[in-house]
Amino acid sequence: MKSGAFILPFVLLVGAQAPAQEAPRPAPPTEAVTVTVIKDGEAAIGKFVEGLTVPTRVAGKMARWKDGICPIVAGLPPESAKVLAKKVRDLAAQVGAPVNPKDPCPGNIEIIFTAQPQALLDNIRIMHPVLLGPYDNSAQADKLATSTRAIQSWYSTATLDMRGNPVVDGAKNGGVHLSIAIPPAGFGGPPGPPDIMEMYMPDAAVTNVTGNRLGDGVSSALNNVMVIADTSKLIGRDIGSISDYIAVLALAQIQPPDGCQALPSIMNMLAPDCHGDGLTSADIAYLRGLYKITATTTFAGQRREIQYQMNQALKAKE
Repeated sequence: MKSGAFILPFVLLVGAQAPAQEAPRPAPPTEAVTVTVIKDGEAAIGKFVEGLTVPTRVAGKMARWKDGICPIVAGLPPESAKVLAKKVRDLAAQVGAPVNPKDPCPGNIEIIFTAQPQALLDNIRIMHPVLLGPYDNSAQADKLATSTRAIQSWYSTATLDMRGNPVVDGAKNGGVHLSIAIPPAGFGGPPGPPDIMEMYMPDAAVTNVTGNRLGDGVSSALNNVMVIADTSKLIGRDIGSISDYIAVLALAQIQPPDGCQALPSIMNMLAPDCHGDGLTSADIAYLRGLYKITATTTFAGQRREIQYQMNQALKAKE
């Protein structure tokens, strides 16, 4: 399930072809968090959660890290890369996400700064398409491998059955072969052994479930996260805000909004006519809620659990 370690060689190759440009340098980490004041109460929290949450394509659940995270940063000076990787690790520990304590460790979060993101994605589309996440056909893969944002993220997810067996979403898994015994037709049919019908489903996978409507025993997990920052579009941006934005994308499967969020959030940073310059208490509450949800319940149930956790956390700060 680990795919991050092999990305760095061709990342650096693409970076070498880019025009010379000063990469942003992470500022020293701080503990500053903007406190969120709730004006519309639960309604605002509900809109905030609805705007950020994305279900996985296979299980339809919220994905979060089950294995310890290990961020790798490319395209920055070594010391700056260490500062950014530490920020991601520190935020993970703060919100309850697992962190791989080993150094070095097998990377599962790639954070790449480049002035040529599309050239990099073209390479990934051919050499390592699994990093783009699940897709059904070439047209979907081409769309995924298109640079559209100044900071963009891609999520490889896995589905875990009730026994904890993982299957990477969209990966070739060998399919399922079934042998079905067909008994003699009708009462008093011809004697002899039943006919055997063979079926092969190349895209199927075996999953153990409970059959319970409130929770089927299936959960989703993040398998790999890739974040690409287009340095040509981030000139003049505060590196502290950039680092906070990337850290949130690295810990939760999020589709960045095109409009302003219902609550103050770092996710507003790149949305038109919005303001977001650092992590807020709403961002922290959202991530903590994500890592407290019942992994096997329904997507709607998971949303409600996050809303409850956020409501309790933000009320306590008022």
